[in-house]
Amino acid sequence: MISKIIIHKVGNKINQESLVLSQEEYQPEEGMLELLEDFFLKAFKSEEQFQFYSDTYLVNNPVFSSVSEIFEDPAKFRYESENIAEHLYDITENPRVQPGELFICYFEGEETDGIKIDSIGIFKTESKNPFLKISPQGETFEIEKDYGIGLTKLDKGCIIYNNFKESGYAVSVVDNNKNGDMYYWFEDFLKVKQRDDEYFHTQETLSVYKEFITKQLPQEFETTKADQAEFLNKSIEFFKEKEQFDYDEFTKEVLRDENVIESFGNFKSDYEQEMQVSISEDFAINESAVKKQSRGFKSIIKLDKNFSIYVHGDRKMIEQGQDENGKYYRLYFEKEQ
Repeated sequence: MISKIIIHKVGNKINQESLVLSQEEYQPEEGMLELLEDFFLKAFKSEEQFQFYSDTYLVNNPVFSSVSEIFEDPAKFRYESENIAEHLYDITENPRVQPGELFICYFEGEETDGIKIDSIGIFKTESKNPFLKISPQGETFEIEKDYGIGLTKLDKGCIIYNNFKESGYAVSVVDNNKNGDMYYWFEDFLKVKQRDDEYFHTQETLSVYKEFITKQLPQEFETTKADQAEFLNKSIEFFKEKEQFDYDEFTKEVLRDENVIESFGNFKSDYEQEMQVSISEDFAINESAVKKQSRGFKSIIKLDKNFSIYVHGDRKMIEQGQDENGKYYRLYFEKEQ
C-alpha cells in the first residue's frame, strides 16, 4: 500500500511552462488513497519488465540514482522526488509533450515467505477530460462544466521494485499517451531496456521465428502459404503445451527438416547480432508472453481480394492445385459449425 505520496506539476520546458514543486507530502484520506492505488496499479497488466541502464555507469542514470537513495533512506523521499521532477522537466525537448501532474509514491510491500519488497511508483497524468458538476440551487439544479483527470487510463507510469539493484532493478512501465514522442518516457526520462528474463526470451524467440517463417523461409525453400501457416500453428502449440523451451527439441519437433533447421539457426544468429540481443536456447516459457505474441500468429491465406482462409489445424486437410480455371485450394472437413 502507499505509505508516502507527493505531487509535483511538470510543465513543458521548451514551451516555457513552469515546474512547480510541492514543499510537503500529500496526506490523502483513506478513501482517496484506495482510489489512487487502484488508478495507478490497474494500468500495469503485462508481465513484461525493464531495467535501468546507462551509457557509462548505472549510478549516472538520474532516476536509478534517486530511487536508490529513497530505498536506502525513505527520509530522503521528498528531496529525491524533486530531483526526479527536475530531471523530467529538463529532458523535455519536444514541444508536443503535454504538461501534467507527477505523482511519486512509496509502496510498502506485503511480506511473503519472509520477504518484503517495497516499490516506488512514478506516474504522470496529462490528459484532462471534461465533466459536469451538478449542484442544488434552491428548488432547481445548476450544471457547471469543468476539466479533470479521468480514472479510466493512466497516461504514463512506472513501478520500480526494490530487487535486482545490481542490474538496474526490476521496472514495470506504461506509456499510453506518447504525444508524438515515443522516446520521452522510456528512453529520455527513465532510460530503461527490457529485462533479460523468461518473458524476454519467450517473446524474442517467437518474434525471430515468425520473421524467419514469413520472410526468410519462402526465399530459401519451396514453401506455400499453407506450409507457412502450419509452421506458425505448430510453434504456438509447442509454446502452449510446454513449460520449458529447449532449442533442439523445438526445431526437431516443429521445423523437422535439417536444412530448414540450419537455416533458422543462421537466421537467429544474424538477428541477435543485428538487434544486439542474446536469446537463450533453454528457458522457462512465460505464458503471458506466449498469449501476447500469439495474437500476431494469425495463419491467414489471402486469395486476391475475394477470400481469406484461416488455418487452425491439420495441414493435410488443405490441398493446393491449378486447373483450366486457375489456382485453387481444396479444403476437407467433417462438419460445418
